Amino acid sequence: MRTIIEPFRIKSVEPIRMTTPAERRAFLAAAHHNLFGLRSDDVLIDLLTDSGTSAMSAEQWAAVMRGDESYAGSPSFERFEAAVRTLMPFRHVIPTHQGRAAEAILFSIVGGPGRVIPSNSHFDTTRGNIEATGAEAVDLVIPEGREPRNRHPFKGNVDLDALRELLEAHGDAVPCVMATVTNNAGGGQPVSLANLRAVADLAHAHGKPFFIDGCRFAENAWFIKRREPGQAERPVPDIVRDMFAVADGMTMSAKKDAFGNIGGWLALDDDDLAARARTRLILTEGFPTYGGLAGRDLDALAQGLAEIVDEDYLRYRIRAIEYVGERLLALGVPIVEPVGGHAIFVDARAWLPHIPPLGYPGQSLAVALYEHAGIRSCEIGTVMFGRRPDGSEEPAAMDLVRLAFPRRVYTQSHADYVVEAFEELSEHRDRLPAYRITWEPPSLRHFTARFAPA
Repeated sequence: MRTIIEPFRIKSVEPIRMTTPAERRAFLAAAHHNLFGLRSDDVLIDLLTDSGTSAMSAEQWAAVMRGDESYAGSPSFERFEAAVRTLMPFRHVIPTHQGRAAEAILFSIVGGPGRVIPSNSHFDTTRGNIEATGAEAVDLVIPEGREPRNRHPFKGNVDLDALRELLEAHGDAVPCVMATVTNNAGGGQPVSLANLRAVADLAHAHGKPFFIDGCRFAENAWFIKRREPGQAERPVPDIVRDMFAVADGMTMSAKKDAFGNIGGWLALDDDDLAARARTRLILTEGFPTYGGLAGRDLDALAQGLAEIVDEDYLRYRIRAIEYVGERLLALGVPIVEPVGGHAIFVDARAWLPHIPPLGYPGQSLAVALYEHAGIRSCEIGTVMFGRRPDGSEEPAAMDLVRLAFPRRVYTQSHADYVVEAFEELSEHRDRLPAYRITWEPPSLRHFTARFAPA
């Protein structure tokens, strides 16, 4: 059939409170035009993030009831550890309350002043945790990954020549090499299995461990199955295992591709590094068999890992995002192509050419989308990435607005509503204002900065 239906039935619902444009203008003013400052009850369709916003299944809720809350040695941890190792065969699995905690632990050990950590594209908290140690986060995505209209099938790939040049010139400063799957900051674009293997080989040839930020690993594996030669007939779980077999460890936000509302982990092969990580974990997160999570959370994540690699689900998930992208392209709305796994990334810089990058076109579009239709999205551009560690500012590589769709939450009519909102906004987009920052914190400013129309 041409129609790909949701491979689930809806068993429980929660109401959406309808609001008016006048109400939403007042909410925006109270939040200083920062969408992170809005109350979720005042949002009609919340596409701010796909992190922690998934709908859990009946089996996950059943797993919650099996959760054991023992401080140490809980069977919930044993089930969680076994589920992780089924897909990612690392020697040490260290639970954390979310992905940024795993990053903080890892970079507190391997980071530090003078260190340089390359990846395809570091996302905001990853970059923040690296820079908090005094290290430098370097993005080495392939050139096609910076071209919104380029339809390269694996725009998240690491630029191997650039990585080789960095390792040869500054290898002593590089404690590890990373890759994010999918590449969120670059439009949710996948990394090929061949590229992961090549990056691992290059890192190991220079004596460096290779770590994967794996928060959307299942979506990445589905793209490998669909787009990479020789992978089409292989089961997704086998592709996932091959992805992580080349790595020495991983960080994970289980709030994405494990259907978790909270949780994450750090997984490692190195015994000494794992021992140091557990010591840090005890200081900041909790005992190594719960790591800041309740036993019920660990059991829900274990069940979620079994469900996320279901190919009927992945087929529906990716097709649902593609549908929105195709509709927007038909309206002439520029987006990052091809459509990524978890979100649509609208090219705000191209759609609002009258607003310069330092006038934050992504913020302008995100504010207008909420005011007009009650849709909350997220700026991924100069607000998020334009500030340098020395306090200066320069335009980011791209100014995007991310429409991140929570898993198993919204339906076809919600998707059509989003498209209709863009259709109506297009009629007066040339009148949308630039924005300026009236206050900002010293780091990760996009979460709490205050804005005003310029």
